[in-house]
Amino acid sequence: MKLAPVVSALAVALATPAFASPPAQILVDMVDDTDDADEAALEAKLDGLDLRLNSIHAADERFFIADVDPSRLQDYLDRLKGDPRVEHAEPNFIYGLPENEMAQTFEMNAAPTRGPKPPNDPLWDKQWSFRMIDVQSAWETTQGEGVVVAVIDTGVAFEDHKKFKQVEDLAGTQFVTGYDFIKDTEHPNDDHGHGTHVAGTIAQTTNNGVGVAGIAPKAKIMPLKVLSKYGSGSAADIADAIRFAADEGAHVINMSLGGGMRSFVMQSAVAYARKKGVVVVCAAGNTGRGKVEFPAAYPGSFAVSSVGPSKKKAYYSSYGKQIAVSAPGGDKQSHGEEGGILQNTITPNAPGNPKQYLSFQGTSMAAPHVAGVAALVIGAGVTDPSKVEAILKDTATSVGGSWNNEYGHGIVNAGAAVTAAKSAKSGLWAYLSGLLAFGAFFIGQRKKLAGLGLAGAAGAVLATPMANLDLLAFGPTFHFSALWASAVPMFVATVLLLGVKRLRGVLIGLSVGWAAYLGLSAICMPADVLFIPGVASVLDRAWLLINAGALTMLALVTARVRR
Repeated sequence: MKLAPVVSALAVALATPAFASPPAQILVDMVDDTDDADEAALEAKLDGLDLRLNSIHAADERFFIADVDPSRLQDYLDRLKGDPRVEHAEPNFIYGLPENEMAQTFEMNAAPTRGPKPPNDPLWDKQWSFRMIDVQSAWETTQGEGVVVAVIDTGVAFEDHKKFKQVEDLAGTQFVTGYDFIKDTEHPNDDHGHGTHVAGTIAQTTNNGVGVAGIAPKAKIMPLKVLSKYGSGSAADIADAIRFAADEGAHVINMSLGGGMRSFVMQSAVAYARKKGVVVVCAAGNTGRGKVEFPAAYPGSFAVSSVGPSKKKAYYSSYGKQIAVSAPGGDKQSHGEEGGILQNTITPNAPGNPKQYLSFQGTSMAAPHVAGVAALVIGAGVTDPSKVEAILKDTATSVGGSWNNEYGHGIVNAGAAVTAAKSAKSGLWAYLSGLLAFGAFFIGQRKKLAGLGLAGAAGAVLATPMANLDLLAFGPTFHFSALWASAVPMFVATVLLLGVKRLRGVLIGLSVGWAAYLGLSAICMPADVLFIPGVASVLDRAWLLINAGALTMLALVTARVRR
């Protein structure tokens, strides 16, 4: 069997794949309950080959690597095939990132801002991608508080350590303990720039009067270095990092890396993380062809393609059947330097310069937009990865109708996703509060409601989806407007349908259930009402409570109508 010498990788701006020498290591993933005796037996089977743990974190997972003569690599793999002590054995493929050929430094000059309530970061106006996905609407609910996002990449410029410096616009970003799988240290500092750029898109310090913004600025970054300053790293280190992230509490993993060679060890690691409740976001690839790269193509990965400022697929973006959604990744070919994605990062020749703002493009840049939005959805209260992914797909801005292999379900939409997450979180309580409110109403009006109890209960249950119909009809932009979050819709419906006797109980239940929904939105889960001054302010709450009272009165009047 002829082995490909290297795995071409995604990058800041991939024009051609990187190549290196043929694999000179094998990766052996032993069954988890094996012991030192099993390891020794395998070494004897391989003529005394020295199997060593890939890192100090690989002991539980039983990840071993071994240096081999390239001419004997296939012989060793054949010997391990079918061994019950071995889950997978394969070449330790090398993944790589090309040099940063398409970056430009931007001076941090104050620029005019557009849109509602912009942050005061002086380069915000150049972050067209954030406005495309409507992050400002999402920020009114959550900024990703408490969510941990693992960035598996070239490391992150997150600390002052020896020659490394924290970049200035990550000074207010929170970090959790990460790891450098290249040097086996607890200092996963970036000596390339790619990983810091990716981390900045996810959680750059925001509204601090410095530089640029991040999508989920209150999320915590877990920096995991698996790629060297030359942009290369092994499948063993990447798989090790995936399992580390899952075990150490990451809610989201971002992998803006990959290639065309399938690693079953890495595929198993993705499945492990997914089973542990992690959303695994991966860049689709920069080949421009209809084939999604690995790890994005693995089951359990959430594959992301790239669009430019025109919302059209970027010329370099890979595409295919695994694409879940698309996201802004930049397109400098059509839009020049400002068509790229701008964040604070470093360059390989200046890892200690904290003031560089560079414009990159690639599906490497699209993936962290989705990872950031996933963090916002989790911050809004939806934590199950299947539900998070469903929300990201269902709320994406459609491009060309239904799903297609270039855009997936559409361009990720932060505002719509967080709105849907809020509804999902509050849904059960809203249903229960509607039923309880109708139960209390029924007890108080049981003589007038004789025979209407079941119909009223059904109406109370329907009240919550009815209260969210505006989201389906008008999208997140006009959701929960002062007109809809009021007694007006039910007043109109009651006037039109009061003469239909069979619907009278349903109308009463709808009014009571809608009143309960508005009351819940005012007291327990303060909501922002569109067109009412302030954000979830006293005026918003007063509006909701007044209209909840009006709906209760409407139900009382309807109950007094002779049947």
